[in-house]
Amino acid sequence: MGFTLLDTVSFITFIALVVGISLYASRKEDNSEDYFLAGRRLTWWLIGMSLIASNISSEHFIGMSGQGFSLGLAVASFEWMSALALIIVALFLLPKFLRAGIYTLPEFLEYRYNKKAKLIMACFMLVFYILVTMATVLYSGALALQSIFGINIISGIWLIGIIAGGYTVYGGLKAVVWSDLIQGITLLGVGLVVMFLAFHEIGGYTKFVELSNGKLHTVLPWDHPRMPWISVFFGGLWVQNLFYWGLNQFISQRTLGAKSLGEGQKGILFGASLKLLIPFIVIFPGIIAFELYGDQIPNADGAYPYLIQRILPSGLMGVMFAALFGAVMSTMDSLLNSATTIFTMDIYKPYLTKDSSPKQLVKVGRIVTIFLVLIGCLWSPIVSKFEGGLYFFLQVYWGFVIPGVVAVFFFGIIWKKVPASAAIWGMLLNIPVYGLCLFLMPNVSYLHHMEITFTIIALFIIAMTKMKPLEKPVELPVRNEIQVKMTNTIKVWSALLITVTISLYIIFF
Repeated sequence: MGFTLLDTVSFITFIALVVGISLYASRKEDNSEDYFLAGRRLTWWLIGMSLIASNISSEHFIGMSGQGFSLGLAVASFEWMSALALIIVALFLLPKFLRAGIYTLPEFLEYRYNKKAKLIMACFMLVFYILVTMATVLYSGALALQSIFGINIISGIWLIGIIAGGYTVYGGLKAVVWSDLIQGITLLGVGLVVMFLAFHEIGGYTKFVELSNGKLHTVLPWDHPRMPWISVFFGGLWVQNLFYWGLNQFISQRTLGAKSLGEGQKGILFGASLKLLIPFIVIFPGIIAFELYGDQIPNADGAYPYLIQRILPSGLMGVMFAALFGAVMSTMDSLLNSATTIFTMDIYKPYLTKDSSPKQLVKVGRIVTIFLVLIGCLWSPIVSKFEGGLYFFLQVYWGFVIPGVVAVFFFGIIWKKVPASAAIWGMLLNIPVYGLCLFLMPNVSYLHHMEITFTIIALFIIAMTKMKPLEKPVELPVRNEIQVKMTNTIKVWSALLITVTISLYIIFF
């Protein structure tokens, strides 16, 4: 289906609207707290929509939909189990982080352990943000543009990088969350339209179930090579989700910018509620693409683009283009802002120039953002060489960092005697242990690898603490006096989320 004049106008209008509103909302962001944390004035609805818009990108519409095409609804566990992890983040982790008044998650490790622990985590985050997450987002976005609109992969990568980098350089986190608000609403809206049109194309939900060929099961065997149920419910997926939603600067930055604990908690629970919808918007169309065009789609990652080219009427292609493009930009701008914050606040300020003014830090942040865009655009074509699909490329390689970081935060919070040496060596141990798991057990799910790695690091930390415990437990700073008692709204909302998540697993068992 060709691109009409209406499609072109709708796309250009959308991009202009996003950039214009983002730049206007973020004007006069001259100090570091304004630029990196939006002045700590974010409200719950901005936080929740920004969480989802930053999380959901082309690697979902291309990669996760592709996994629905090849694997089925079992991949929905990435979304539904995330909702449960977000409840833990809202109720237990966010109060500690807001009380300490931190800019970054590595900064928390400095207060709990020492500067070396902070530096190691900061370096890990920067490297993996650029070489794994940013590369995947840029490449999958460019792949979508090529599949649907014939734009060259390399041109698509640079187009996404330049536009997303442009308004992030100018406006910081406030520009990011306002662009996320617009792009998130558009993304969910257009995704729902595609889902309904896909159901209409296949003949309704009943016909969809008849043709699903066993792809609507969320619980797979314990030894399944990708989604074993034991890791989903009790192991590696919990490790991954607790890191991603609670200890990941890319996601947590907007919660650290909340105007209050209550606003932050409500924002997180709002995001968790939206996560329950994502499988219906993203995975169901992938399964429908398999049912309708399975013999015509050679690569699973091409399922969603192939489907929408055949079901979207003229005029909606431009809106879909804008939604996909916006999804990529919303994730890219969040990545850039978070990576820049980590470099500026955790590396540049304490190690390169300790007496920088707030305006100087903002200037450095803007320069670093430009530099990161260049690196990401040059590196991203490399992810095309991964045979397991874009979504699993993103999940698998983060395993070199995630178990160690989760273990270090977990023991640092619950056990005050854990020494800094245990944390430092625990994070470094992650790389050889996880790499050895991948080498020795290539046909075993990476989720099993994560839980094995986490267990080994946990035992290591326990052993080191028993041998050399801290003589005087470290007391975390209290920069913000906050009321940590849960309101009735938070309690009811959390209970409802748990109930709905369990019900979804029962329905699609």
